[in-house]
Amino acid sequence: MLLPRFLLDRMVFQPTPGRWLSPAQLGIAAEETELNSEDGVRLHAFFLPAPGADRAILFLHGNAGNASHRLPNAAQLAALGAHVLLPDYRGYGLSEGSPSEAGAYADARAALAHLREARGLPESRIVVFGRSLGGAVAVDLARDRSLAGVILESTFSSASDLANRLFAPPIGLLLRGRWSSDRKIAQLRAPLLFIHGARDGIVPIELGRRLFAAAPAPKDFHVLERAGHNDTVELGGRAYFARIAAFLEAAAPRRAR
Repeated sequence: MLLPRFLLDRMVFQPTPGRWLSPAQLGIAAEETELNSEDGVRLHAFFLPAPGADRAILFLHGNAGNASHRLPNAAQLAALGAHVLLPDYRGYGLSEGSPSEAGAYADARAALAHLREARGLPESRIVVFGRSLGGAVAVDLARDRSLAGVILESTFSSASDLANRLFAPPIGLLLRGRWSSDRKIAQLRAPLLFIHGARDGIVPIELGRRLFAAAPAPKDFHVLERAGHNDTVELGGRAYFARIAAFLEAAAPRRAR
Protein backbone atom coordinates (compact mmCIF):
# COMPACT_ATOMS: atom_id res chain seq x y z
CA MET A 1 0.00 0.00 0.00
CA LEU A 2 2.97 2.33 0.38
CA LEU A 3 3.65 2.54 -3.35
CA PRO A 4 0.15 3.73 -4.31
CA ARG A 5 0.17 6.31 -1.52
CA PHE A 6 3.58 7.60 -2.55
CA LEU A 7 2.59 7.79 -6.21
CA LEU A 8 -0.65 9.54 -5.41
CA ASP A 9 0.99 12.14 -3.22
CA ARG A 10 3.66 12.90 -5.81
CA MET A 11 1.19 13.09 -8.69
CA VAL A 12 -1.65 14.87 -6.96
CA PHE A 13 -0.30 17.34 -4.43
CA GLN A 14 1.66 20.34 -5.72
CA PRO A 15 1.60 22.77 -2.79
CA THR A 16 3.18 26.21 -2.66
CA PRO A 17 4.20 26.85 0.94
CA GLY A 18 4.26 30.27 2.59
CA ARG A 19 2.25 33.42 1.87
CA TRP A 20 2.41 34.06 -1.86
CA LEU A 21 -0.15 36.86 -1.97
CA SER A 22 -1.84 38.84 0.78
CA PRO A 23 -5.32 40.40 0.83
CA ALA A 24 -3.72 43.83 1.30
CA GLN A 25 -1.61 43.41 -1.85
CA LEU A 26 -4.74 42.64 -3.81
CA GLY A 27 -6.97 45.24 -2.16
CA ILE A 28 -9.30 42.53 -0.89
CA ALA A 29 -11.15 42.71 2.43
CA ALA A 30 -10.25 39.44 4.13
CA GLU A 31 -9.08 38.32 7.53
CA GLU A 32 -6.61 35.54 8.15
CA THR A 33 -7.68 32.94 10.67
CA GLU A 34 -6.46 29.69 12.17
CA LEU A 35 -8.33 26.41 12.07
CA ASN A 36 -7.59 23.39 14.21
CA SER A 37 -7.95 20.02 12.53
CA GLU A 38 -9.19 17.05 14.53
CA ASP A 39 -5.70 15.52 14.57
CA GLY A 40 -4.07 18.67 15.95
CA VAL A 41 -2.72 20.15 12.71
CA ARG A 42 -2.97 23.95 12.64
CA LEU A 43 -4.40 25.27 9.39
CA HIS A 44 -4.42 28.71 7.81
CA ALA A 45 -7.47 30.17 6.10
CA PHE A 46 -8.84 33.40 4.69
CA PHE A 47 -12.31 34.61 5.68
CA LEU A 48 -13.89 37.09 3.27
CA PRO A 49 -16.93 38.77 4.83
CA ALA A 50 -20.01 39.78 2.86
CA PRO A 51 -21.69 42.61 4.82
CA GLY A 52 -25.17 41.69 5.98
CA ALA A 53 -24.95 38.10 4.72
CA ASP A 54 -26.22 35.13 6.70
CA ARG A 55 -24.91 32.44 4.36
CA ALA A 56 -21.45 31.24 3.40
CA ILE A 57 -19.45 29.44 0.74
CA LEU A 58 -16.74 27.03 1.82
CA PHE A 59 -14.25 27.19 -1.06
CA LEU A 60 -12.07 24.07 -1.38
CA HIS A 61 -9.30 24.72 -3.89
CA GLY A 62 -7.43 22.43 -6.26
CA ASN A 63 -4.16 20.56 -5.96
CA ALA A 64 -1.59 23.23 -6.86
CA GLY A 65 -0.46 26.54 -5.36
CA ASN A 66 -2.21 27.66 -2.20
CA ALA A 67 -5.28 29.53 -1.02
CA SER A 68 -3.78 32.97 -1.61
CA HIS A 69 -3.79 32.32 -5.36
CA ARG A 70 -7.59 31.96 -5.16
CA LEU A 71 -8.21 35.21 -3.27
CA PRO A 72 -9.42 37.17 -6.34
CA ASN A 73 -11.88 34.41 -7.20
CA ALA A 74 -13.01 34.18 -3.58
CA ALA A 75 -13.68 37.92 -3.60
CA GLN A 76 -15.86 37.48 -6.70
CA LEU A 77 -17.85 34.81 -4.87
CA ALA A 78 -18.23 37.01 -1.79
CA ALA A 79 -19.64 39.72 -4.06
CA LEU A 80 -22.58 37.39 -4.68
CA GLY A 81 -23.69 38.03 -1.10
CA ALA A 82 -22.10 35.21 0.87
CA HIS A 83 -19.20 35.03 3.29
CA VAL A 84 -16.38 32.93 1.88
CA LEU A 85 -14.03 30.72 3.87
CA LEU A 86 -10.95 29.77 1.87
CA PRO A 87 -8.72 27.30 3.76
CA ASP A 88 -5.33 25.87 2.88
CA TYR A 89 -4.96 22.12 3.18
CA ARG A 90 -2.16 20.88 5.39
CA GLY A 91 1.22 21.45 3.75
CA TYR A 92 -0.14 24.33 1.67
CA GLY A 93 0.39 28.03 2.28
CA LEU A 94 0.82 28.73 5.99
CA SER A 95 -0.80 25.49 7.14
CA GLU A 96 1.23 22.96 9.07
CA GLY A 97 1.76 19.32 8.17
CA SER A 98 2.14 17.35 4.95
CA PRO A 99 -0.65 16.82 2.41
CA SER A 100 -2.53 13.54 2.18
CA GLU A 101 -5.95 12.37 1.09
CA ALA A 102 -7.14 11.66 4.62
CA GLY A 103 -5.61 14.94 5.78
CA ALA A 104 -7.45 16.96 3.13
CA TYR A 105 -10.75 15.43 4.22
CA ALA A 106 -10.00 16.24 7.87
CA ASP A 107 -9.03 19.80 6.93
CA ALA A 108 -12.36 20.34 5.17
CA ARG A 109 -14.18 19.11 8.26
CA ALA A 110 -12.23 21.63 10.35
CA ALA A 111 -13.22 24.42 7.97
CA LEU A 112 -16.89 23.48 8.12
CA ALA A 113 -16.71 23.33 11.92
CA HIS A 114 -15.21 26.84 11.94
CA LEU A 115 -18.15 28.21 9.97
CA ARG A 116 -20.59 26.56 12.38
CA GLU A 117 -18.87 27.25 15.67
CA ALA A 118 -16.89 30.46 15.17
CA ARG A 119 -19.13 32.15 12.61
CA GLY A 120 -22.49 30.88 13.88
CA LEU A 121 -23.73 29.57 10.54
CA PRO A 122 -25.81 26.38 10.40
CA GLU A 123 -24.98 23.84 7.72
CA SER A 124 -28.30 24.66 6.04
CA ARG A 125 -26.85 28.10 5.18
CA ILE A 126 -23.52 26.83 3.85
CA VAL A 127 -22.71 25.93 0.23
CA VAL A 128 -19.55 23.88 -0.31
CA PHE A 129 -17.69 24.72 -3.52
CA GLY A 130 -15.00 22.25 -4.59
CA ARG A 131 -12.85 22.84 -7.64
CA SER A 132 -10.84 20.05 -9.32
CA LEU A 133 -9.27 18.02 -6.49
CA GLY A 134 -11.34 20.15 -4.12
CA GLY A 135 -14.41 18.59 -5.68
CA ALA A 136 -13.39 15.19 -4.33
CA VAL A 137 -12.81 16.79 -0.93
CA ALA A 138 -16.24 18.43 -1.13
CA VAL A 139 -17.99 15.14 -1.93
CA ASP A 140 -16.37 13.44 1.05
CA LEU A 141 -17.29 16.35 3.34
CA ALA A 142 -20.90 16.57 2.21
CA ARG A 143 -21.86 12.96 2.83
CA ASP A 144 -24.98 12.70 5.01
CA ARG A 145 -24.85 16.40 5.92
CA SER A 146 -27.68 18.90 5.72
CA LEU A 147 -25.82 21.47 3.65
CA ALA A 148 -27.55 24.13 1.59
CA GLY A 149 -25.84 22.94 -1.58
CA VAL A 150 -22.67 21.64 -3.21
CA ILE A 151 -20.92 23.04 -6.31
CA LEU A 152 -18.47 20.71 -8.05
CA GLU A 153 -16.32 22.35 -10.71
CA SER A 154 -13.93 20.55 -13.06
CA THR A 155 -13.84 17.46 -10.88
CA PHE A 156 -13.60 13.73 -11.55
CA SER A 157 -15.27 10.45 -10.68
CA SER A 158 -12.21 8.82 -9.08
CA ALA A 159 -8.42 8.99 -9.11
CA SER A 160 -8.36 5.62 -10.84
CA ASP A 161 -10.61 6.86 -13.67
CA LEU A 162 -8.50 9.98 -14.07
CA ALA A 163 -5.24 8.02 -14.12
CA ASN A 164 -6.63 5.65 -16.73
CA ARG A 165 -7.31 8.65 -18.97
CA LEU A 166 -4.00 10.43 -18.45
CA PHE A 167 -1.46 7.69 -17.72
CA ALA A 168 -0.79 4.01 -18.40
CA PRO A 169 -3.49 1.59 -17.11
CA PRO A 170 -1.31 0.13 -14.30
CA ILE A 171 -1.34 3.53 -12.58
CA GLY A 172 -5.14 3.40 -12.47
CA LEU A 173 -4.99 -0.02 -10.83
CA LEU A 174 -2.61 1.28 -8.17
CA LEU A 175 -4.95 4.17 -7.41
CA ARG A 176 -8.13 2.12 -7.18
CA GLY A 177 -10.12 3.22 -4.14
CA ARG A 178 -8.46 6.64 -3.91
CA TRP A 179 -10.44 9.86 -4.18
CA SER A 180 -13.47 7.75 -5.09
CA SER A 181 -16.20 10.36 -5.35
CA ASP A 182 -18.28 8.04 -7.50
CA ARG A 183 -18.62 5.66 -4.54
CA LYS A 184 -19.58 8.43 -2.12
CA ILE A 185 -21.77 10.85 -4.01
CA ALA A 186 -24.98 8.85 -3.60
CA GLN A 187 -24.83 9.74 0.11
CA LEU A 188 -25.21 13.47 -0.57
CA ARG A 189 -28.52 15.07 0.39
CA ALA A 190 -27.85 18.61 -0.81
CA PRO A 191 -28.71 20.06 -4.24
CA LEU A 192 -25.80 19.76 -6.67
CA LEU A 193 -24.42 22.04 -9.36
CA PHE A 194 -21.72 20.63 -11.64
CA ILE A 195 -19.63 23.03 -13.75
CA HIS A 196 -17.15 21.77 -16.34
CA GLY A 197 -15.23 23.15 -19.30
CA ALA A 198 -15.93 21.30 -22.55
CA ARG A 199 -12.24 21.64 -23.49
CA ASP A 200 -10.80 20.46 -20.19
CA GLY A 201 -7.61 18.57 -21.03
CA ILE A 202 -6.68 17.81 -17.41
CA VAL A 203 -9.97 16.42 -16.11
CA PRO A 204 -11.92 15.40 -19.22
CA ILE A 205 -15.56 16.40 -19.11
CA GLU A 206 -16.54 12.72 -19.50
CA LEU A 207 -15.31 12.10 -15.93
CA GLY A 208 -17.44 14.96 -14.65
CA ARG A 209 -20.43 13.51 -16.46
CA ARG A 210 -19.69 10.08 -15.00
CA LEU A 211 -19.80 11.53 -11.49
CA PHE A 212 -22.97 13.45 -12.37
CA ALA A 213 -24.66 10.23 -13.48
CA ALA A 214 -23.91 8.66 -10.09
CA ALA A 215 -25.21 11.67 -8.16
CA PRO A 216 -28.67 11.92 -6.62
CA ALA A 217 -31.18 14.60 -7.63
CA PRO A 218 -31.65 17.52 -7.53
CA LYS A 219 -28.67 18.17 -9.77
CA ASP A 220 -27.66 20.20 -12.81
CA PHE A 221 -24.67 20.04 -15.17
CA HIS A 222 -23.51 23.40 -16.54
CA VAL A 223 -21.09 23.20 -19.49
CA LEU A 224 -18.67 26.03 -20.32
CA GLU A 225 -18.22 25.43 -24.02
CA ARG A 226 -15.00 27.42 -24.52
CA ALA A 227 -13.30 26.66 -21.21
CA GLY A 228 -10.56 24.25 -20.29
CA HIS A 229 -9.49 23.33 -16.76
CA ASN A 230 -7.90 26.49 -15.37
CA ASP A 231 -9.79 29.20 -17.24
CA THR A 232 -13.40 28.56 -16.22
CA VAL A 233 -13.69 31.88 -14.37
CA GLU A 234 -12.20 33.97 -17.15
CA LEU A 235 -13.99 32.30 -20.06
CA GLY A 236 -17.20 31.66 -18.17
CA GLY A 237 -17.65 35.39 -17.63
CA ARG A 238 -20.89 36.88 -16.42
CA ALA A 239 -22.90 33.78 -17.29
CA TYR A 240 -20.63 31.70 -15.04
CA PHE A 241 -21.25 33.89 -12.01
CA ALA A 242 -24.93 34.28 -12.85
CA ARG A 243 -25.31 30.50 -12.73
CA ILE A 244 -23.55 30.27 -9.38
CA ALA A 245 -25.61 33.19 -8.01
CA ALA A 246 -28.85 31.51 -9.08
CA PHE A 247 -27.82 28.25 -7.42
CA LEU A 248 -26.80 30.08 -4.26
CA GLU A 249 -30.10 31.95 -4.13
CA ALA A 250 -32.11 28.74 -4.60
CA ALA A 251 -30.05 26.82 -2.03
CA ALA A 252 -29.77 29.51 0.66
CA PRO A 253 -32.07 32.42 -0.24
CA ARG A 254 -31.31 35.85 1.14
CA ARG A 255 -33.44 36.47 4.18
CA ALA A 256 -35.54 39.59 4.45
CA ARG A 257 -34.10 42.05 6.92
